[in-house]
Amino acid sequence: MDRRTFLAFTAASAASPAFAQFASGRPVRLIIPLAVGGATDSYGRLVVEHMARTLGRPVIVEHKPGGSGIVGSQYVVDQPADGNLLLLATQATTEIIPHVQRDMKWSLNDFIPLIRGVTSPLVLVANPSVPAKTVAELVAWIKQNPSKLSYSSYTAGTPSHFLGYQMNERFGLDLVHVPSRGSGFQMTDMIAGHVQFGFAQTQSSLPFLRDGKIRAIAITDDARSRHMPDVPSFAELGYPEFTARVWFGLFVRAGTPAPIVESLLAAAKAAHADADVRGKLDAQGFDMSGQTGPEFADDIRKQSERWARLIKASGYKAD
Repeated sequence: MDRRTFLAFTAASAASPAFAQFASGRPVRLIIPLAVGGATDSYGRLVVEHMARTLGRPVIVEHKPGGSGIVGSQYVVDQPADGNLLLLATQATTEIIPHVQRDMKWSLNDFIPLIRGVTSPLVLVANPSVPAKTVAELVAWIKQNPSKLSYSSYTAGTPSHFLGYQMNERFGLDLVHVPSRGSGFQMTDMIAGHVQFGFAQTQSSLPFLRDGKIRAIAITDDARSRHMPDVPSFAELGYPEFTARVWFGLFVRAGTPAPIVESLLAAAKAAHADADVRGKLDAQGFDMSGQTGPEFADDIRKQSERWARLIKASGYKAD
């Protein structure tokens, strides 16, 4: 802690009960509002392990899945704004879910976005039994089997879900949506042949793509990925409207005193800048971002408007 931050903390401690709680040294908790075993799990554990060393206290990971992120996010909102609780936020839980949930009790105004840690395109993948290796071949095969096929998403109300809907609209298909309970479950179902194709997270897909257990058809980016150089992007194929990058990052409860936010942000920045952490995340297929401040919050709101238009067109509402 540098001298300026120390003086700010000292001043805050006299006036802030929240600071007293934060300074007590008890463990910080990272709430992951999604299922165990997915890409968010590996990202969160890598980052908070480093943050714990910077903060000089344990950082414990807790999963609170439910409602595609609603339950865990609500839990954070209901706790004191004392800096002892972090939320692992994703594109889906912040930009999409608020538009599809009927009885939302929180909004983005209830959080302070700390850092956008990593980003990644999704990848359209298929079980090897699917007789198509390109987007054109997949569309042709689907049209040859009307009312017989479905597409998989890793969870309802995510980019994976709505990109599949967009395929239906763009190519005049009649695919039925079959959601999974998380990215790990989606891979298990696809490898077993319970679902045949769908948009998946890069991180969950890469190990199985390398082993030949699933096949990559295209990625949702404007250029090819260094992790899958042989897989074309939708933009290069002439479909730039399918460009989408998911992201994971860290939020803290709105109302957390500024010195505490500064301390957590400094620890988060250090973690994302660490060469070992970056190397491990890169190996999993992530691209580093590190975006912070008003630009991060503004981009969330801008992208939220994009997804809101697509969600409205689909007529989807969470049960």
